[in-house]
Amino acid sequence: MVGPEHGMVDLPLHIARSALRTLHLDLPRQRMNPYRTVLAEGMRDGLRHFLNRDILRELWPVLHKIIRRAVKDLREEALPELRP
Repeated sequence: MVGPEHGMVDLPLHIARSALRTLHLDLPRQRMNPYRTVLAEGMRDGLRHFLNRDILRELWPVLHKIIRRAVKDLREEALPELRP
């Protein structure tokens, strides 16, 4: 993963379908968004191109919880019998 560490990131439409596709990696509140989006929607090339290994390691303690919760919600929406 050799994605950018600083500056602006423009995510392509096939990864970020919302109007918010340009994000600033130097702003802590915006830094999490492209990583969450790329992990959820990106393919292997997107992961390599847009994610930076050091930033991913820094964000992972929070990101993995968000992703796990989102996957759980999707799974339970598709299969309501899995709800506790």
